Amino acid sequence: MTRRARSRRIAAGWTTAALCALTLAGCSKGAVTGSAGTEVDTAAKPDTAAGRTPTTRPVKTTPLARLTGAHINIADGQTVGVGMPISVTFDHAIPAGERAEVERQLKVDADVEGSWSWVKDRDLLEGQRVDFRPRAYWTPGTAVTVRAGSGITRRFTVGRSLVATVDVRTHMMRVVKDGQTRNVPITAGAPGMDTWNGTMVVSDKATKVFMNSRTVGYGDAYAGYYYYAVHLTTSGTYLHQNPKANTYAGHQNVTHGCVGLATDGTARKFYDEVIPGDVITVVGSKDTVAVGNGYGDWNADWAQWRAGSALK
Repeated sequence: MTRRARSRRIAAGWTTAALCALTLAGCSKGAVTGSAGTEVDTAAKPDTAAGRTPTTRPVKTTPLARLTGAHINIADGQTVGVGMPISVTFDHAIPAGERAEVERQLKVDADVEGSWSWVKDRDLLEGQRVDFRPRAYWTPGTAVTVRAGSGITRRFTVGRSLVATVDVRTHMMRVVKDGQTRNVPITAGAPGMDTWNGTMVVSDKATKVFMNSRTVGYGDAYAGYYYYAVHLTTSGTYLHQNPKANTYAGHQNVTHGCVGLATDGTARKFYDEVIPGDVITVVGSKDTVAVGNGYGDWNADWAQWRAGSALK
């Protein structure tokens, strides 16, 4: 790996940039509704016909000369946080035998040590997503150019650093922004509905999101709009304003899995300063979030991440 554009390849497991429109799923580890309010069955698998005899004819495959059907999660000219991975998804699954050639056609021009890794996205098939991340968080101010074959180019910039750590045991969130630290009272998932542990990266945000407990298996517990919602996982985890935080933030965990902030301006202040790519790490909870459930790439250590590349 050269220092400039050190894009080795790798594969691990993980999800697309998120479905945050004005309607979304419940606040938990379960399913999530799409932008039109229709539920996405995250457990769905391709149909297999019983008794069907598989074909024995050899299938010829050729590498994608222009990476047809590729999509990059970062817009041209966008400014992102220090944790944002470059995520390339495809309209169809890339066969294992073609993935090395696909990686060779993905170029990252940046002064960083990094690697590609094939990620099993929560809502996609194996081989439909490959991510690039640095060994450590991006350095603020880094300019990055991404090229996918000869057809797609994206240029983006890494902005200021914002890393927040939510401790579910102390019911506090430590926000470190460009070296300045402040503590914010929070309420997290109640016992049995615990907030995901581990590192999540902000995929998007919305001033209001409709959340329905039925979509995540919690019956009629809630159905309504929640405000200043920062999207963390495809399964429906948000950090958002929650009236219950006015009473319980800093004292007790009472949510259905999301992280709640008070309505006194606390939630809006955090919402206003957060950008996609900022890092939210939850400690003291259970069950580490999967690499493919949102941008969970940082939950794989560097050796695991590099091992996911098709280029050995």
